[in-house]
Amino acid sequence: MTDRSQHEGSPDDPVFEGVYGPFTITARDRREVLGYRLALLGVALAQGGLLLQWANWGSQGLWPWLVLMAVGLGLALRWIHIYLRPLHRALQLFWLLGCAGGVALALQQGQGAMLDTVATDSRWIWAVGPFFAALAGVGFKEFFCFQRPEAIGVTLLLPVALLGRLVGLLDERTTFTLLAIEAALLLILTLRKFPMQAAADVGDKSVFAYLESQRPPSQA
Repeated sequence: MTDRSQHEGSPDDPVFEGVYGPFTITARDRREVLGYRLALLGVALAQGGLLLQWANWGSQGLWPWLVLMAVGLGLALRWIHIYLRPLHRALQLFWLLGCAGGVALALQQGQGAMLDTVATDSRWIWAVGPFFAALAGVGFKEFFCFQRPEAIGVTLLLPVALLGRLVGLLDERTTFTLLAIEAALLLILTLRKFPMQAAADVGDKSVFAYLESQRPPSQA
């Protein structure tokens, strides 16, 4: 989320009436929205590709999918529009912790054994789980804003699958099935976003401006 004034942009930019005054959707906003949607699409395709390859050809050579997921979610969290700054920062922190956990897993077990290790030793979910908590947070934001059923599926299936596996309630096959369904729902969610107007993802910029004005001034 990037803080912007309510009235920046060119005279040709569309003007909307917000809760705290008029605002415009600028070319920069539209670029950020497109970037967010493409990044989220990258996460969905990478997760689907990873699961498909893992199921059919084993765990060797999966690291490009993992890198694409990490980069895609990081960029999506860079360009996502969330009114509450602490929530936005929390999702970015979860992403960072999950990526760090993934690097630790790769260094200790080797990149070729990462997924098999997580599947057989569920304690590693503690290391990589924050990444998926961030992704579930994106799903919750999408459901909160647009009430799309596939978004609530992403939000719920990720924690159910990982926590269920962590505490021993789900076996490997069931966990994989839930993650595959979640990946399909995430792909549907992202594809349905592209026909939407950019203003839908930007939200009410007058609210961003108001919240920014309420923040205490930084200390020099």
